[in-house]
Amino acid sequence: PTAAAPSPAPAAGVATAAAPSSSGRHQLRPVKYDYADSFACTYIVSVVAASIAELATYPLDLTKTRLQIQGEAAAVPNMQYRGMMATALGIAREEGPLKLWQGVTPALYRHVVYSGVRICSYDMMRKEFSPDGCQALPVWKSALCGVTAGAVAQWLASPADLVKVQVQMEGRRRLMGEPPRVLSAGHAFRMIVQRGGVRGLWKGSIPNVQRAALVNLGDLTTYDTIKHLIMDRLQMPDCHTVHVLASICAGFVAAIMGTPADVVKTRIMNQPTDERGSGLHYRGSVDCLRQTVSKEGFGALYKGFLPCWIRMAPWSLTFWLSFEQIRKMMGASGY
Repeated sequence: PTAAAPSPAPAAGVATAAAPSSSGRHQLRPVKYDYADSFACTYIVSVVAASIAELATYPLDLTKTRLQIQGEAAAVPNMQYRGMMATALGIAREEGPLKLWQGVTPALYRHVVYSGVRICSYDMMRKEFSPDGCQALPVWKSALCGVTAGAVAQWLASPADLVKVQVQMEGRRRLMGEPPRVLSAGHAFRMIVQRGGVRGLWKGSIPNVQRAALVNLGDLTTYDTIKHLIMDRLQMPDCHTVHVLASICAGFVAAIMGTPADVVKTRIMNQPTDERGSGLHYRGSVDCLRQTVSKEGFGALYKGFLPCWIRMAPWSLTFWLSFEQIRKMMGASGY
């Protein structure tokens, strides 16, 4: 008798299930598409992982912002300088422990756009540049992908970042006896649009985008490069140890590259504006950079570096571990 032709193998990434044939036997047939590596799933997972990391490390971000504002023209004359721990404890003692999370709502809104866009766009560009779609990229190509992904993501998320910075500074303004500028995230959003129009939502977007490009050059590029370097040179599997080592390196490099632009961005965003939405202290990022260095010295550009690095290290660690673990649980490939 003539042997029956073998049934074709199911396509990769497609789940199969047993279906009864006319002979009563069960055959494999495709039932659904594996969505774990899709754009939508990667986007959602990156937002969830970023939200976890943001909630865990947000007090350090608030402390960093307060330290960066000290010494600028908008501050009180002869204001006493405080370090990282003194600033954090001062906020908790003078304003209440929950104030350490003041402004976290717009920060989470920001990650809905920022983290999703940066992770997915980097992944798309990496696959486009890679010959087989999964091979590790040269450092210069990975750097180009990281800079582009960070710049695009931050430009789209800049309005939420502006609202976050203004909400973060309200506690200090009230302690100094100044009238509050904003009452909530929604009120801050409305006031920005009222004073500067829709374009006012992108105040400080240029240093914002510059900072994000540098940070993602440090974060995405370093994580991707170090992770594959460890796996290739040490013959280690894609495991938690590799993720921890790569994320620690990524957080350190990102802090070194991003802190100066972060100081400029924070000061431009925090400065008061006139009726037309123009800043009263700085004409732009270059003017802010020049004034900061001339009045306070080059070291002022790294004001808040310690909390910035201390925040970026656990943020990067929490984000990448959460991101990789959630993807693994869903059956996706390693990032």
